[in-house]
Amino acid sequence: MTHELIHIVEAYKKAEASGVKTVMATVVELEGSSYRRPGVRMLLLENGGTYGAVSGGCVEKEVFRQAAEVFQTGTPKMMTYDGRYRLGCEGILYILIEPFRPEEKLLRDFEEQISARKPFELHTYYNTKTGSRTGMKTLFLLDGKKEDRTDAEKKDADLKVFRQTYKPRMRIALFGGEHDAVVLSSLSASMGWEVLVVVAADEAQAADKFPAADLFLPVIPETADVSMVDEQTAVVLMTHSYVKDLKYLLRLSSTLPSYLGILGPANRRERLLNELLERMPEVPGEFFDKIYGPAGIDLGAEGPQEIGVSILAEILAVFRSVQPVSLKEKSTAIHS
Repeated sequence: MTHELIHIVEAYKKAEASGVKTVMATVVELEGSSYRRPGVRMLLLENGGTYGAVSGGCVEKEVFRQAAEVFQTGTPKMMTYDGRYRLGCEGILYILIEPFRPEEKLLRDFEEQISARKPFELHTYYNTKTGSRTGMKTLFLLDGKKEDRTDAEKKDADLKVFRQTYKPRMRIALFGGEHDAVVLSSLSASMGWEVLVVVAADEAQAADKFPAADLFLPVIPETADVSMVDEQTAVVLMTHSYVKDLKYLLRLSSTLPSYLGILGPANRRERLLNELLERMPEVPGEFFDKIYGPAGIDLGAEGPQEIGVSILAEILAVFRSVQPVSLKEKSTAIHS
C-alpha cells in the first residue's frame, strides 16, 4: 500500500545519509495462500534494520539471511519461501531481493507525486528461477515517465513484469476536537492513513492534543477550506454540535469523498440532511450516496476506542468495495 512505500523511501533516505546499504524485497508471485498478497515490499538495511514486512513476521528472518548475498555482490536475487511445510499457510512466496539506491531526482519526483496526490506505478522485472540474476529490478513510473532499462535488459525476454498501481495515500478528515476525535486520529494513523483534524477556531483546541495528526486546522466552519477532500478521503463529522455539523456539511456538499460519516442517531442525521436540502436543493444525489450515518459497523462497540474501530472498519469496507462478513462465513479465499 502507498503508506508502506512512503515509509520505505523515508527509511532509505535516513540509511543513505548514514552510509548504510539497503536492499528491497518484493513479493512478486504467490502460489496458494499467504498472509499478504503480491506487491508487498520491505526494506532491509545492512546493519540489521528492517522497515515494512512481507508477511506476518514469519518470513522476514529468511529474507534477511538471503539478502546477505545481495548486499555483498549488488546483484538481484530471487528466493522462494514455501510456507506449506513451515507455517501451514499453504503458499509459496516468490520474493525478489534487489539493491535499492534511487537517484536524488527520483526521490524528488516521488515526493512531488505523493504531495500532489496522484496515482503512480511500480514495474518489477523478475524471473521465478531462484538465484542471482542481473536485470531484475523495480522501476518507478511517475507522472507517466518510467526509469530507463539498459539495452541488454530490454532484450531479456525471460523476465516477467509485475505491474502495481498505487493510489494516493488514504486520508481521513476528522471534523471535531473532542476526546473521541483524538482516539480516532490515533487509530487512523496506526493504519498508515494521512490524518487531518479540523476544529472550530472558537473551541480553543491545540495541535498538541492531536499528536497523530498530519495537519491540524482551526477554522471558521462557515468558510472552512474543504479542497483537501478528494475521492481517496474519508470524512467524519464528530463535533457533537448540530449547528457546527450542519455548517461543515454545507461546505462539504461541494466535494465528493469516498465516505462521509456522521456521528449520532439516525433521526439527527435526517434532520441534518433535510436542512441541507432546504438550504441547498442543488446538492447532487451522488453526494448523499457517500453519507453513512450513524457512522460505523454494528460491532456492539462501547467507548471511543471500540467506536473508532467500528468506524474505521466501515470506511475500509467502503474503500475496498466489500460487504463486511465474518471470514468463517466465506466460501472463497480470504483475499478474493
